[in-house]
This record gives sequence, C-alpha cells and structure tokens, in this order.
Amino acid sequence: MKASDFLKTLEELEDNEQIETLIDRDKRRSPSPARNPKRLSSGDAQFVRAQDDSTRNFEFTYKAARFEEGWLLDSLGYFYEQHWISDVLRKIKAGKEASVYLCRAGEQVDAPLVAAKVYRPRMLRNLRKDHIYHEGRVVLDAEGHEVIDVHALQAVLNRTNFGEQVRHQSWIAYEYTTLQVLFDAGVKVPRPYENAQNAILMGYLGDETLAAPTLNNVSLDPGEARSLFDRLLTNIDLMLAQERVHGDLSAYNVLYWDGDIALIDFPQVVSPTGNRNAYAIFERDICCLCEYFIEQGLPLQPRRIAADLWRAHGYRLGPDIHPSLLDADDPKDRTAWNGG
Repeated sequence: MKASDFLKTLEELEDNEQIETLIDRDKRRSPSPARNPKRLSSGDAQFVRAQDDSTRNFEFTYKAARFEEGWLLDSLGYFYEQHWISDVLRKIKAGKEASVYLCRAGEQVDAPLVAAKVYRPRMLRNLRKDHIYHEGRVVLDAEGHEVIDVHALQAVLNRTNFGEQVRHQSWIAYEYTTLQVLFDAGVKVPRPYENAQNAILMGYLGDETLAAPTLNNVSLDPGEARSLFDRLLTNIDLMLAQERVHGDLSAYNVLYWDGDIALIDFPQVVSPTGNRNAYAIFERDICCLCEYFIEQGLPLQPRRIAADLWRAHGYRLGPDIHPSLLDADDPKDRTAWNGG
C-alpha cells in the first residue's frame, strides 16, 4: 500500500471513530429506539436533507472521504450560507490537529480562492502538552471574548465533556484573534476572513492547481536565503511588538510562494509577559527556524538572535526579581539584574 493510500485509510478510520463516538453518545442520551425502525428511502433521505438550511444546495467539487462530507458540511456550512465560500475544491493539507481545504470564494471575499482550516474532532487532536501554552491565557468564546461564566470555567478546570468543548473552542478562537491582530499590524500572515464553530476561513497562498509549499520543502540560493531570513526576523519583531510569541515556529509553519511568505498555525500563541515559559518557547522558535537557514548556508547564532530580539522589546530573559533581594557586590545577582 502506498503511503498516501495508508494515510487516507487512517484518516477515514479516525473519522469513522468520531462518528461512532457521537452515535454512542447520542444513544446514551436518547430514549431507546423502537424495534425494527423503518429506514428512509433514498428519495426521502434526500428530501429530509434538503430541509436542512445548513446544507441546502451546498454540493462541492471535492470528493470527500467516507464520513468526511458530513463533517465538512457541519464545519463549513456557515461560510457557505453567508457567501464567504461557494465551493470546496480539494484538500491541501492533512494534519493531526486540522486539515486545510482550498475553497472557491463567495461574493463576500475580494479574492478568487480562500483556505478553510477545519479542526479535526476534539478527541482525535494531540494536545497533551497544551497546558504549557494555556498559562496566562484567559478562556475565549467563539467570538473571541473572555469567558466569565463560573460554571463554564469550572467545567474547563475539571476537564468535563462540556469543559473540553469550551477549551477546544478557546483554542480555535486564539488562532483567529491572533491572525486578526497580526494581520492588522502588518505581519505576513494569511488574511483572516471569518471563523465558525470548528473552522477558520483565511487568505490563500498559491494557485488553483498548487498550494504554496512550506519553507522546509524549498531550497534557496544564499542571497535569497539571507533576504528571506531578514524578512522573517522583521515579522517576528512585529509579533513581539504585539505581545505575541508563535509557540511552534519553524520552516514547517512558513508558507513560501514565488518569493512571498506567510506565517501560519497560531493556536498555541503565548504572551511574552503572561507565561513563565515564554522566553524558553521563543528561543526554541528561533532555534528551530534557524536550523533551516543554517542548512541553506547562513552562519547564524540562534540563541544570540533570540536574546537580542527579546531584550529589544524590554522583556527580561530571567524572572523579575525585586532589587532589595539582590546584592550589588554579587556577580550572579548583577547578571540576574541585567537579564543574563
């Protein structure tokens, strides 16, 4: 079996698991059905589906895998109803946390093509270490507003089913609101158009036949490598000015198309001042990004670059220490005070 066929089969199995999980959950919540229930004919089934406003007339070009069509209708139906998209053309990226689809834009968008990032079912996402990024972040609702309902916050703390749904929505909201802030600040990120319960609609880089590859799949000549690296540092500097640290930055999260770039994937963004691990996360981002450019022939010092950028915005490398606790004659205390 080819690798691509295996991945497609695995994806179908995961989607099947999601559907079966939802069915089992609904069975537990619903009264027992009557014995030998009458099944709808194909014609009746089509009629019932036509009465559902969320899917009415939404037939897309993309040939979805088994169970995937229903998931896309549920996730992208709002974008179709509001004329943000008119068609789903193909899948351009399949990931553990989300898949990205190329869509024909609707009349609301001043571009021919857009990208829809659809998050995979919550129980299938691999977020075991997301507590590192949650420190210092409030819980957000679907509109990006802080959740203040005590019961919802307690559910998040207790990791109940409802709490996990709230946490999942907050994770998506952080990506969308971050895109809005960074795009308005001039950072090279996809333009955010709209978000829905389980998806984000954004600008697309590429053409109808080929999506922009991630930078790790591109080889650059030395001159272009230096110019591109400097542009990326400028964008990272702009992000720090907006008090945002990417949290998972590398050549795998930078799109490249005919000299143009776009930074992507921001759900794990952290605040430089609100997270005790912020500098360690930032330094890791810089080191991972520099790995690619070192392979392209640039002589770089990643840790020094990270420290210089961090200090340029007034952020301290170490934890804040009250001056009364420091000894001016102690070299270690002087180093701590200087942010070393």
